[in-house]
Amino acid sequence: MQIRINDVLRAYIDPLTEAEREALERSLLAEGCRDALVLWDDVLVDGHNRYEICQKHGIPFKVTQNTSFQSIEDVMLWMIDNHLGRRSVSDFQRGVLALRQKDILAKRAEEAAARVKAEDAAIAPPDPENEAPPPPKPRTSREDIARAARLSSNTISQIEKIQKTATPELVEAVRQGTISINAAATVASLPEAEQVAAVAGGKELLRKAAKEIREQRAASRPPRVPRQAEGESAEPMSEVEQLRMEVAQLKEKNAALRAENAELRERIAALVDAS
Repeated sequence: MQIRINDVLRAYIDPLTEAEREALERSLLAEGCRDALVLWDDVLVDGHNRYEICQKHGIPFKVTQNTSFQSIEDVMLWMIDNHLGRRSVSDFQRGVLALRQKDILAKRAEEAAARVKAEDAAIAPPDPENEAPPPPKPRTSREDIARAARLSSNTISQIEKIQKTATPELVEAVRQGTISINAAATVASLPEAEQVAAVAGGKELLRKAAKEIREQRAASRPPRVPRQAEGESAEPMSEVEQLRMEVAQLKEKNAALRAENAELRERIAALVDAS
């Protein structure tokens, strides 16, 4: 049968890296195409890379129909669930997919609520006493999104910031693993030109930029001053109060150090995986 490629669906999931594509091609040449391609009628849903490689080398493949899809949004949700379950998907990719899932579900909930309201209004005027309760809202809180992506809520927040303020160059750098999510969210606060320059400088310049921003933020935070009750005259801080202020400043510095340590652990983990 003729298989049709939908450009929106093909681009919906991040493409394979060059190394991943080469590994897939070697596997298909050695073992053949063992998993069936998934179709929605004649539209290819899952297996775009396998399909292209099989076409290139004349490798036989099987197809299977998914008859549960009613719309392209159904297809997208299925693609998201399918990829979230794969171990090879990076943390950044999982976060992006979970946020896309949230947008689709939130949109559907709004449309369903509007449709129910319109239907009720067409049947009879609203009766406050007998009015049906609104449909439950989808679970689209940051905690729900983090749970679906198997990430922390803080990481989801960082990915949202990257999506909103990072340049395409910085997004590609974090997608390729050149910079951690934590550091990328920090660098994303820079002007676009400085982001592009940092990416062009490679890993070391990106890490240096992130570290400098964290240090500047820690240094710019004003020291915490104990509240003064109304009517009281200002008095010198006691030794205990001074110690408390110093502890608060140390905590802020420790937070910056923890972020830097998290980045170092990611680098170590990447080196272990590479070996």
